[in-house]
Amino acid sequence: MGRTKSHEIFARAQQLMPGGVNSPARAFGAVGGEPVVMARGEGAYLFDVDGNQYVDYIGSWGPMILGHAYPKVTAAITTAVRRGTSFGAPTEAENTLAELIIEAVPSIEKVRLVNSGTEATMSAIRLARGYTGRDVIVKFAGNYHGHVDSLLVAAGSAAATLGVPNSPGVTVGTTKDTLVLAYNDVVGLEAAFAEHGSRIAGVILEPIVGNMGTVIATPDFLRALRQVTQENGAVLIFDEVMTGFRVARGGAQSLNGIKPDLTTLGKIVGGGMPIGAYGGRAEIMDNVIPVGQVFQAGTLSGNPIATAAGIATLTALRDEDPYPRLEMLSARLAQGLIAAATAAGIPHSLTRVGSMLTLFFNGEPVTNWDSASKSDTTKFGKFFWGLIERGVYFPCSQNEALFVSAAQTEPDNDKTVAAAKEVLAEL
Repeated sequence: MGRTKSHEIFARAQQLMPGGVNSPARAFGAVGGEPVVMARGEGAYLFDVDGNQYVDYIGSWGPMILGHAYPKVTAAITTAVRRGTSFGAPTEAENTLAELIIEAVPSIEKVRLVNSGTEATMSAIRLARGYTGRDVIVKFAGNYHGHVDSLLVAAGSAAATLGVPNSPGVTVGTTKDTLVLAYNDVVGLEAAFAEHGSRIAGVILEPIVGNMGTVIATPDFLRALRQVTQENGAVLIFDEVMTGFRVARGGAQSLNGIKPDLTTLGKIVGGGMPIGAYGGRAEIMDNVIPVGQVFQAGTLSGNPIATAAGIATLTALRDEDPYPRLEMLSARLAQGLIAAATAAGIPHSLTRVGSMLTLFFNGEPVTNWDSASKSDTTKFGKFFWGLIERGVYFPCSQNEALFVSAAQTEPDNDKTVAAAKEVLAEL
């Protein structure tokens, strides 16, 4: 499979941008080699600049749940563009998107639109601190919440992929009020609240992690989180930037039955356009300016293009209900990958929730960052490139989840599993 144009374009990009990319995971640092430069996407497939076609399991890292260039979404964007790209003034579309979010997500009574998942988590943390009058935020190792200074401590995703748990440029002062705990550790959580409970403003976590691979919070851990935050007056924040509308229309919280105080969203909410959102109990949200005193603003927040894409996507998810099909396709893929790894004698485990899953090159169940970090990343890198050569595009890191889109078919499943069998047998 030739990639001459990809090589030429990436060589030029390295002269123009740090590492030749605008987001570090795209640099293929975790798998070696050079990134594949894409030209377009259509349905379940990506096409690179050399004309190669791939079954896409990244979906722009989650948002393309309906597939690329979904007609209703592209039509909505086209209509919106003709009316103007940004006004810096309210539009009715902001109301419509907010209503769709509030209708679907159990815990959200009021919502504020922003421009990215990072903005959403940053704003939710500021709001938790402003609402409680406290300073300390609890996060968990291996959970990634965007490149917020105070949260770049034992981060997952790109930071873990690059082997840099703390970023230069983040000051000690910025992180001194961040407490990092082990994920799924009830004893550690309770001990932290016993010692620091009166100082803790909030706890932020991914209820289903996607940035150390797919890892699920245990029911006991979630119940303990809800209990200790309520008992100590702290705000419980679910980061559902990745899981919101992905694992279920109502997000992870609709599956686990735990209602957080605040929720952060992104990815699917914008239908592939840059957007984020945070929302929750009206009592808390009404502390945001201009009603309250907690500052947060954004000139392009809720812009007409992003809201149009988001409305079209969330409406399709509500009216067309692709979730049963996504469940079928994802379960079928997971079974095929497990069978392929088992037949090849490769130590592995697989975690899946809905259309989000990870095949770990790790013989033990992955429940936290310590166990995730034991995965065989070298073997994964060979697996990744073997799939690329066979027209299957998996995430370029063992520490990332893959995503199934509703545009995929059973033959796409079969092609993927057949490719996996070949590559795993060679490993």
